[in-house]
Amino acid sequence: MASRLSVRLRATLAATAIVAVALGVAASVLVGVLTGSLTRSASDEAARRAGATADVLAGGTVMLDASAIDATSAGAPASPAWTIDAPSATVVTVTRARTGAAWHSEPALLDPDIKIFTAPAPAVPTLSGPAAVRSSGGRTAPPPAAVQNTAGGAALRPAEVARWAPGESFALATMPVDTANGTLFVQARASLEPTADALTTLRGLLLPGIPALLLLVAALTWLAVGRALAPVSAIRAEMADITASDLHRRVPVPRSRDEIARLAETMNRTLDRLELAVSRHKRFVADAAHELRSPLAILRTRLELARPGPLAAEALTDVERIQALTSDLLLLARLDAGEPICHEEVDLGQVTAEEAARSRPRPEIEVTLEVAADTVILGSAGQLRRLVANLVDNAVRHASSAVTVRLATDGGEAVLDVLDDGPGIPAEHHEAVFDRFTRLDEARDRDAGGAGLGLAIARDIAVRHGGNLRVAGKDRGAWLQARFPVI
Repeated sequence: MASRLSVRLRATLAATAIVAVALGVAASVLVGVLTGSLTRSASDEAARRAGATADVLAGGTVMLDASAIDATSAGAPASPAWTIDAPSATVVTVTRARTGAAWHSEPALLDPDIKIFTAPAPAVPTLSGPAAVRSSGGRTAPPPAAVQNTAGGAALRPAEVARWAPGESFALATMPVDTANGTLFVQARASLEPTADALTTLRGLLLPGIPALLLLVAALTWLAVGRALAPVSAIRAEMADITASDLHRRVPVPRSRDEIARLAETMNRTLDRLELAVSRHKRFVADAAHELRSPLAILRTRLELARPGPLAAEALTDVERIQALTSDLLLLARLDAGEPICHEEVDLGQVTAEEAARSRPRPEIEVTLEVAADTVILGSAGQLRRLVANLVDNAVRHASSAVTVRLATDGGEAVLDVLDDGPGIPAEHHEAVFDRFTRLDEARDRDAGGAGLGLAIARDIAVRHGGNLRVAGKDRGAWLQARFPVI
């Protein structure tokens, strides 16, 4: 089923959907890449700290108990001890060789982000995979072999993201180091809070930013497509106003040399060919009707002067019908040619009364007049007479016993109603009766030779006078109603 949405709306929705998908994918990739990059940076920092501390431990003296200080360090200031709350941890004090007369503790070991274990560090919940370990010199080294936990047998990796404490996230790096007292394990951490803050800031920008950008894209697309389709609207409006009577009009051609401009040029060439064909047709009808008038007039005169007889009477009747048909064709040709109407004040009441009172072939049909006085409109008196005559002739031809002709004013309009008590017009033929050369079956039975042009001519005259002619609703009989603007 074809979509009921306009091209402008469909293009706007499609463009917005495409941009939304692109922005969603780009935002997801950006968040993923940024998360991985910041996490790797934190892991590298943790590995760097662990490597630096391991270098210090490898070059110093390690004591497993504060009371077992080497005699060479007697008289040195006590080094701060760091107690680690873990089952495998002990009090570890690290001192370095004498520098002159002073002893000092290594500051790196006092960093709260570093822990030292005499056994493998206890397992912690892992948040991400392993990362490369950087030495203190900045070189990237492969991660050391996994160290087995003596308690549970789980493998510890050199660098991993884990929770150091409840509610906190860190990148951890564990590194074994050989000392004179055995192997120690250095565990360093780097906080992931900056990563979380950066991601929170990014999401805070993306969540309102993407909808705002989509609204901007939709607005710009709506304006751009509307501007692009503006010539199409102008072409459509012009084509809707072009009728058979004004085929000289052309659709506007936009200045842009695009598909719409070529479409407008093609439509104008089609209108040129259509105007030429219609002009030739109108000219042929007018010429044929005009050329037939003189021979028919001569033939009718000869038949009237001929010896009276049944054959001559029938021939004269046929000639009269042909003359009427020729007159109708000539009038239609003039109406189609768009001849200007002589705009004069016409008393429609007087015209209606005169035409309704004229004698007709069925004198037994009673014609009743209900005409309002002083109903004046602008137009051609001759054409309006022809309209009233055609309506009354049609009603008399199909009436059973009576015809009513009524003229009144209604809200600034003159309303002409012609009613008969005949078989009426079926609802499915309310528009077809105004087509040229259209005769219903009932009309064929009652009428021996109607050409089906009377109502078509009447409607054309009504439209050219700014009004209209239609079939009004009624249960029985035909009711034709014409409306005209009054002065």
